Amino acid sequence: QVQFVESGGGLVQPGGSLTLSCVTSGFNFSNYGLSWYRQAPGKEREWVAQIYALGTITEYTESVKGRFTISRDNAKNTLSLQMNNLKPDDTAVYFCNWAAIPNYWGQGTQVTVSS
Repeated sequence: QVQFVESGGGLVQPGGSLTLSCVTSGFNFSNYGLSWYRQAPGKEREWVAQIYALGTITEYTESVKGRFTISRDNAKNTLSLQMNNLKPDDTAVYFCNWAAIPNYWGQGTQVTVSS
């Protein structure tokens, strides 16, 4: 069974940092491009960052470029998102999933940026 399990969220002050993790199961992790997505209160879910299967190419939405870093460990079936210089607009529930056709959404992890 395909599963995506996110963790690492929390409450952080503006300018702070968090690292999110995603553990997956049920598919061949190293064969898939993966993404982080987020959904803020009252808004549609949006794409945040993508990493290709071999981990050599990454892409980011404009608002997080230079602040967020996506990475993966194909040996541990784990996806990460290092988030620095967090802003209140980054407040959202963060999800990991396949990059091409996301499905089997997990519960996500809440990130709240507030003073």
